[in-house]
Amino acid sequence: MRTHKAKVAGGKEVEYLYLAHNVRDETTKKSVPKIVHAFGRSDEVDRDALVRLCRSIARVCGLEVTDPMGEGRRAAAGRALPEGVTQVQTWPLGPVWVLQALWERFGIGEELRRIERESKCTVPYERALFAMTANRLCEPTSKLGVWDQWLDKVYLPSCSGLKLAQMYEAMDLLHRHATRVEEAVFFKTADLLNVEVDVVFYDTTTCSFAVDEEDDEDGLRHFGHSKEGTWSAQVVVALAVTREGLPVRSWVFPGDTSDVDTVERVKKDLRGWKLGRALFVADSGMNSADNRDELARACGTYLLACRAGSVKEIQEDVLGRPGRYKVLADNLHVKEVVVGQGVKRRRYLLCHNPAEAERQAKHRDQVLAEIDDKLASHKDHRATAKWAIDLLASKRWGRYLRVGRGGKVVVSQDAIRKAERMDGKWVLVTNDDSLSVEDAATGYKNLLVIERCFRSLKTTQIKMRPMHHWLPRRIEAHVKICTLALLLQRVAELAVGRPWTRIAEDLCRLQATEYRTETHRFLQRNEVRPEVRSTLKKLTIPAPNEVLDVTPLDEKP
Repeated sequence: MRTHKAKVAGGKEVEYLYLAHNVRDETTKKSVPKIVHAFGRSDEVDRDALVRLCRSIARVCGLEVTDPMGEGRRAAAGRALPEGVTQVQTWPLGPVWVLQALWERFGIGEELRRIERESKCTVPYERALFAMTANRLCEPTSKLGVWDQWLDKVYLPSCSGLKLAQMYEAMDLLHRHATRVEEAVFFKTADLLNVEVDVVFYDTTTCSFAVDEEDDEDGLRHFGHSKEGTWSAQVVVALAVTREGLPVRSWVFPGDTSDVDTVERVKKDLRGWKLGRALFVADSGMNSADNRDELARACGTYLLACRAGSVKEIQEDVLGRPGRYKVLADNLHVKEVVVGQGVKRRRYLLCHNPAEAERQAKHRDQVLAEIDDKLASHKDHRATAKWAIDLLASKRWGRYLRVGRGGKVVVSQDAIRKAERMDGKWVLVTNDDSLSVEDAATGYKNLLVIERCFRSLKTTQIKMRPMHHWLPRRIEAHVKICTLALLLQRVAELAVGRPWTRIAEDLCRLQATEYRTETHRFLQRNEVRPEVRSTLKKLTIPAPNEVLDVTPLDEKP
């Protein structure tokens, strides 16, 4: 076969097919092709006719011709599965497979089943609690959504047959035994992962409800100022975590409970766990003289950030104290400053980040250049002008401005010098003399871990809100379920070194498919992809068997 390309009308290039054989030219003595038959344009040739010609020639020569393209088309046109086998449905398998393995590894399922036996329960409440916990990490929805929709979307045969009422009964069981479950699970986790429990970090957040009236004194949903700055009916959720962000325990308080009022209860609950030290770490919003006294009485030790720019003692005695910084890391230099003596002695830690200081200086230069441009664009610099009022009220520009002589807007050199003094610096105060400078400085940075846990709980992944409950015991049980989900999430993230969203995205590629014959129903997983196998290896979880289940159709699946 030979091909020849030529241009036709319109400049389009087409290809022609020929049957040819080579002959030797008598004059030039060179081999040249001689056309035996012209088949025409390649895009118009009957392919099946060419295949028949090939097979005819092959038959005479005693050969066999196979046509892979033709066989593939015939297979696609027919059945891909053997006769009598039907593909029914495919479910995601990877995420629930991993969560189930971690659920058992860290003793959650074992402890809940022990409680079931002691309570003489005839319903598998442990399965209901696992389904609600796994749902928070896969597709967070209400308990009704878990029972009515989500369980049908994943391969979780152990949870089939659960009823909606049993979901709520399982929450009540968890509420009654929450302290026991949390303690057993935490120390099992600490033992398996060799987690340091000498320092526990604690903070609070709020979860609001879309209701017009608050609950009575026995309820939890009370009006209060939320962490987002709104006034609404809410509950206060407290969380204690380790350095690695593993949740130790959670609490739920009425929505009008102040942060300080929660500390005594938290300290009392953790005292029986024989932890080395419960260190209360919080931002500057908690830092006042009354709060520090209450924290010292209730919690014993605290580590608080300070509003360094507005506290006279810090401006005069801490920032101005000479001495060298201790370099803990490239982005963390620390200097200890002790102010006062005796009972009035205060231990401050002045922290400095050179890279952040450079970034803040560049940002300030940019803001000052913008201010100069705005001042140059107006002839009337009186503070009563509309543009000047907006400029003074701006959070970006107002901090560097003041009203000078004649009521005119001018740049405040004092504000610039004060800002330069604070570039890349933050100040901490603690009453714990046994806390090393390294632990204190890194301890406050670890507060970012608990903030990340709260973000995961509330908005990004587990989505603790909205809460579809109003009974106090159900609200508390919902928070406990979300905390268990956070524990599984953090364990997986620490082992794999990736965020849970990426882990779950890879694991969703591991799926289970149901097939049926006239007599049997069987389930098979798909091929384990390399990224899934790598994740399972890091978690030390074996891949599921290729054949997951085989059930005669006369038996209930």
